[in-house]
Amino acid sequence: MPDPVLSLRKARLSLNGNAGRIDILHGIDLDIEKGETIGLVGPSGSGKSSLLMLMGGLERATGGSVRALGQDLTEMSEDALARFRRHHMGVVFQSFHLIPTMTALENVATPLELAGAPDAFARAEAELGAVGLGHRADHYPRQLSGGEQQRVALARAVVGRPEILLADEPTGNLDARTGAAVIDLLFEMHRQHGATLVLVTHDPALAARCGRVARLEDGRLVEATETRAPAAE
Repeated sequence: MPDPVLSLRKARLSLNGNAGRIDILHGIDLDIEKGETIGLVGPSGSGKSSLLMLMGGLERATGGSVRALGQDLTEMSEDALARFRRHHMGVVFQSFHLIPTMTALENVATPLELAGAPDAFARAEAELGAVGLGHRADHYPRQLSGGEQQRVALARAVVGRPEILLADEPTGNLDARTGAAVIDLLFEMHRQHGATLVLVTHDPALAARCGRVARLEDGRLVEATETRAPAAE
């Protein structure tokens, strides 16, 4: 069998705070295969977002290993991690993280420009059209609704056709109807492009749309089970 797209072995994360050292993740073992959809669930403070950050190289494991596409993220420099994410990963956050001084089109084009793509703006324009925002390309984030901002963020995450798509509570700042539309779009993008999708959510019904659900409690992976969600086409 081919190697997993993401593979964690005894992965740990500890951070230093005002009260001293805090252990956040404890010896996580998890493999995620190419094209898989997996939901990370658990109570607040269980380590879901921290685990996603390890997978994206946005936090560095303080023990064990985190491998993505065969590369050990724990051994990369910060510059190497940034290049790796740029070429292989797309990340969608709860708070959008759009650049306020850039238009929607410029926000989506930025990762392509950083990667040296000569057709960055043409591809960004096409991706905005795919998420239904072609008519808002010249608008700034402050001129967009929350749902529109999250669609711009999703377009930015997938414009480079990443192998890995990470989403951290992408509907957390949206109303139910708008959130449902964004989630439908997220899964549609997964189906179209075949990226491996890791989704952090507190919503069991949303997690059940993934092919597998991994539950964390107190920084430990306590369960990883398959669902009856339909396989991606």
